[in-house]
Amino acid sequence: MSTPLAQSFRADLSRLEQMGALHRIRKATDPRYEISGLLWLRRTGPAQLFEHVRGCAMPVAGNVLNSRQRIATLLGVTEASLPGHLKDILSRSLPPVVVEDGPVQEMVHDDRPDLAALLPVPTWFEHETGPYITAGVIIARDPETGRRNVSIARIRLDGGARIMVGIARNHHLNILAEKAAAMNTTLPIAVSIGNCASVLIGSQLYLGLGDDEFDSVGALLGETLRLVRCRTVPLEVPAEAEIVLEGHIDARDQVEEKTVSEFHGFYAHYGFGTGGEIRCVTTRHSPIYQAILPGFAPEHCLIGAVAIEAVCLRLLQGLIPCVRRVVVTEGGMGRLHAIIVMHRPRPGEAKRAIILAMGQVNLLKHVIAVDDDIDPENPMEVEWSIAARFRGDQDLLVLPGMKADRADPVHENLTITKVGIVACRRPGDGERGGNSERVRIPADVLATLQEKLEHY
Repeated sequence: MSTPLAQSFRADLSRLEQMGALHRIRKATDPRYEISGLLWLRRTGPAQLFEHVRGCAMPVAGNVLNSRQRIATLLGVTEASLPGHLKDILSRSLPPVVVEDGPVQEMVHDDRPDLAALLPVPTWFEHETGPYITAGVIIARDPETGRRNVSIARIRLDGGARIMVGIARNHHLNILAEKAAAMNTTLPIAVSIGNCASVLIGSQLYLGLGDDEFDSVGALLGETLRLVRCRTVPLEVPAEAEIVLEGHIDARDQVEEKTVSEFHGFYAHYGFGTGGEIRCVTTRHSPIYQAILPGFAPEHCLIGAVAIEAVCLRLLQGLIPCVRRVVVTEGGMGRLHAIIVMHRPRPGEAKRAIILAMGQVNLLKHVIAVDDDIDPENPMEVEWSIAARFRGDQDLLVLPGMKADRADPVHENLTITKVGIVACRRPGDGERGGNSERVRIPADVLATLQEKLEHY
């Protein structure tokens, strides 16, 4: 990638519009269910820009990163090179730079603003208990080490300047909040909304506690990410974001969340979330609010899937060189199912790859290994591979009592049975009279016919 990428959300939207991949909705729309309904009905199409949202002068954009092709385009790479690109980013870093000022601080609301009156935050689903910010990149620092953490968690508006953040216990942000609580203090946070694709995807990369996701964002951009200092909290935020909320959360302030949507498409009941307050909001002139349709929706699933793919691919290729690719499927909710593509694995390597992937990413529970003549994004080819190459008595891994994520829809006491399927050819299959070589038409003939296909 020779030319650095733009660092603003509006530059991404402009690029999509030039490509014919942005649909402007000029009709007034209601943030309560109408925006979510339209994003759902158009979940696989162009990005949607709601220019007139009832009750707020701020437009809303969604369905921006709802395909692998779209993610690749906005990261400046081809779709085919996206998995390797993200894997390589995990081993590179380009630290951010702090600048004196940025567009995100052109407008300031610094007296505990009424968030619902200021922001067009959608209410997504009928049984949820309030509007949720879903594309807010949360920046915090470890109260002990000072190291930065960048992530996304859902944020419910709880009236006035109050918020509730839904954070899993093993989430790095929750660890930092609990550290602060143990020190009898709150955890300062900043929430950046309206971010370029590099910031959004970079926030989802699986890094260790203490690793700075903004270093990886710089590697994605091809230049240092520009940050500005917040006005009321000791944090720095992307200078070219659309909106920033400055405030704090308090792990001692437990707020009941009740019913909330989750990536699997069901409602979840997690109990209590973490309370907090926003004291200052800064924005660009005429800001654009970014939203991600939650639940079992392509954008929500894919921004997690590509990150899981990258971390698994780096691990597996480092230990098993014949691994070519890892695909975390949309049908598996972008979290729970993976396809591992391998080139002539030796006996036992496919099973080892499956177990390693499950160990690396706790969410994964059904993993299939296939040969590299299979397109892992084509469910028909994957199913064909299982039918043609899987031996149920030898190639099935059943691992009961494995640790599960709290979001798994069928876990019991945070345990789950994980299943691996090896659907690869075995050395000597053809020699023993088994089916090994797939029938093919000569490649040169097919190429010639493809060029002249319209003449037939």
